[in-house]
Amino acid sequence: MRPDSAFQFWGGETLPLPAGLTLVRCGGHFPGSDVLHWPQGADGRGALLTGDTIQLAQDRRYVSFMYSYPNMIPLNTRAIQRIVRAVEPFEFDRLYGGWWDSIMETDAKAAVKRSAERYIKAIS
Repeated sequence: MRPDSAFQFWGGETLPLPAGLTLVRCGGHFPGSDVLHWPQGADGRGALLTGDTIQLAQDRRYVSFMYSYPNMIPLNTRAIQRIVRAVEPFEFDRLYGGWWDSIMETDAKAAVKRSAERYIKAIS
């Protein structure tokens, strides 16, 4: 990685940002994988911007957790449980995934929990 003053390294599990935003270190397909919690999102119901740490499934009712999406390598149980624990303290009803039109409009927090349970059952 090239050095640049735009890079700001941080430690810990969360990083409060201006406007009430919070970076949340979830781990996942790499140890420093983060999501962004936006409490004012979804008309004040909260939103989670997840990139590919928590990926929206095609049916828009579930999410998935992968070590490598291009190679279809799943995450292990411990990593999935860490992700779920990391986002648990935050209120969010909407989830924005990492690709265009990758939006779960409502019930996102419950979807993350039920998806993790389903996913862990499938890989066990």
